[in-house]
Amino acid sequence: MSFWEKIKQTLRSFMNGRNGTDQLSVALLFGGLVCYLLSSILGSFVNRPVLALLSMLFSFAGMAAYILCVYRMFSRNLDKRRAENRRYVTFMERQKKKRNQAANRFKNRKIYKYFKCPGCKAWLRLKRGSGVVTITCSRCHTSFTQKS
Repeated sequence: MSFWEKIKQTLRSFMNGRNGTDQLSVALLFGGLVCYLLSSILGSFVNRPVLALLSMLFSFAGMAAYILCVYRMFSRNLDKRRAENRRYVTFMERQKKKRNQAANRFKNRKIYKYFKCPGCKAWLRLKRGSGVVTITCSRCHTSFTQKS
């Protein structure tokens, strides 16, 4: 067994039973990088005390993100780390869905008029040029009048 194979095997056995990298750890890593980049950009404005303070805050936030990332990767509390990652992934999927729906609404804005139901806040659409129409929401069955 070569020297590098021994090192690989040692690392594998060390990481056995630990969380390792997941989506939240990667996001924390990139978040820390962005904070450090902002800190270095704002740190160049030394003559302005507010920007220097912001630079320090971004530096501390970046370090906290890195520490949390390493802590999560080496943690042996797998159930808790997986639950945290699941919540993060669910949150990001919801945000992605909202962005895609907003892009779709923007793309079809000339064909449809989009509005929210006053009862459940669901997005509804109405073909433009239909006039004043009474609408019943399919989700909460609230009836209301809307002009297209």
